[in-house]
Parts: sequence; C-alpha cells; structure tokens
Amino acid sequence: MALYPLPIAKYTVAALGVLFFLVLPLSLHEYYLSIANLVWISIIGALGLNILVGYTGQVSIGHGAFMSVGAYTAANFATRLDFPWPVNLLLGGLMAAAIGAIVGIPSLRIKGLYLAIATLAGQLIIEWTINHVTFISGGVQASIEVPRPQLGTVVLNTHREMYFFLLFFVVVAIVGTMNLMRSRVGRAFVAIRDQDIAAEIIGINIFRYKLLAFAISSFYAGVTGVLYTYYFGIANYEQFQIGVSIDYLAMIIIGGLGSVLGSIFGAAFVTLLPIGIRYGMEAVSGVLFSEATVHNLIPALRLTLFGALIIVFLVLEPEGLNRLWRNIRSYFRVWPFAY
Repeated sequence: MALYPLPIAKYTVAALGVLFFLVLPLSLHEYYLSIANLVWISIIGALGLNILVGYTGQVSIGHGAFMSVGAYTAANFATRLDFPWPVNLLLGGLMAAAIGAIVGIPSLRIKGLYLAIATLAGQLIIEWTINHVTFISGGVQASIEVPRPQLGTVVLNTHREMYFFLLFFVVVAIVGTMNLMRSRVGRAFVAIRDQDIAAEIIGINIFRYKLLAFAISSFYAGVTGVLYTYYFGIANYEQFQIGVSIDYLAMIIIGGLGSVLGSIFGAAFVTLLPIGIRYGMEAVSGVLFSEATVHNLIPALRLTLFGALIIVFLVLEPEGLNRLWRNIRSYFRVWPFAY
C-alpha cells in the first residue's frame, strides 16, 4: 500500500502481474521464454549494482566477480555436501556479501576512479583465485556441474518451469529494493551519495553504511550468480569475467542510476540488444553481408553500440531510460495541455 498509493498504480501492477505470470509464460515459445529468463537474472544483478552505484554513489567494476563467488559457493555445497538449493542460494549470497564487504573496505579512504581501480583489482584477484585454486573451482577447466533445482518431487527442467522459478526471485528483489530505499538504511545511502561529509556531520556512520552497501550489492550479485548457475546447470568462471561487470554497469547507466525501474529497463535493454543486433544483421545478410561475415561482426557491433549508448546517455540523458519514461508519463498525464 505504501509503494503504490494511487489506484491507477495498483491496477497497473496487477495488470503487469497477470501479463508476466499468466499470459506470457502460457503463450510464448520456449526460445522466447529462455530470453525472458536471462532478463530476469540480469534484473536481480542490476538492482544490486544500482544499490551501490546509483543509490550510494560508490563505484564498482567487480560485480561479475561477486557473482562468481555466489556461483561457486552454491556449486560446491550442492555437489560436495548435497545441500538443497534454498540453502545453497542463501549461502552463495552470504559468501558474496562477506567478500564484497572486504573489497569495500578501501571505500572509506578512496572514492571515484581510485575506488573503481580497487574494485577492478578485486575482480582480477577473485578471478585468479577461482581459476587456480582447485579446491574451489573443481579442476583444470574450473567448471562444476550442478543438478537442476527441485520443488518437492518436481525437477525444473524446462524453460517454462525456470521462468516461474526466476520470476519469483525477481519480484522479491524488486519489492525488497524498493522497501530498502524507503528505510533508514536507504536514506543513509542516498545521503552518502549526495554529500558524504554532510551525512557524517549529521551522525551517519559513513564506514558502516558504505560497507553495508557493498555487502547488500554483493549479496544480490551472489544470488544472481547462483541463479545463473542453476539455470545453465554449470558454474564456470568464464561466465563472470570483467566483461560481465561492464555489462552490468552499462545496464544501470543506460537504464538510470538510482532507480529500480531504471535497473529493469537497463537489464532488459542490454540483454535484448545482442539479440536485436543479430536479427537485424541476419535480415540484411543476404543483401549486404555473407552469413560468416555477420557471425564475425555481431560481437564487435555489440561492443561498439554499448560504448556509443553509454556516451549518448551520459551526455544527453544522464538519468537514462527511466527519465525518458517519466517524461512520456508526465506528457500523457497532462495531455492535451502543455503544463
């Protein structure tokens, strides 16, 4: 009731719930459900990074590494101790939160570009550790296969079953983030982002809340890594390299910093962008390019568009897609008047 005080907002949320829980999963093909599942996983990770970067004003280029911590923690507990997936999910998130808090310790003394380099060092250290410590990674290829999650006697094997499984955690993450930002902790995060010196003067423990922001963000990342592992059935460090951290930064910048809705928009946009590029290139492949050329151009074009879009949004619309949506909503709210 507090999140959606207006009746139209409640009706909109109810309509979206019917759309995503009933209409789409029962009408879409398995392939499109697999794409939706990737979007759901990305939304949880983007929300976590936005808590740290957008709401608290800290910088992190190690989000992918925290995802890998959660993934390998869950994979080891699942395969070696045969723990059930809810326990593995919680342990993966908590382990990532602990590592994230350690990586966030330099945030008391440094900020901006220097903090970005410190988190980048954390990314590289975690990558090296997982890749070279056999006890963690499980062997030369650093891959650990995990069984599919199971609800009672039902094993979630299909994309449709995983769709409902992942969507549940997306709803929990969205509601949890929105309520976190309304709490004392969320207000402290925003105060630190806006002016950390003034926040410390009014009694906010800067070090405590910065570490808490890193821990919460890393917890989301760890849960994302666990869900990613259960979805694909394998934990592999190549799935969580620095390129993944850059992707998540692109999500929150393009979607909108300091916004839950921006995290959702950005995650969907960045996840669907390579697929849209591939369809577009395949449509003109017979006219302009050969099929082999299209296959080679897609990765380069994807990176080029990522960089260009980040620059465009930083220059023209720093608040991202969320700001564009707010402008459209405000326009129709007062239409046909201009004020």
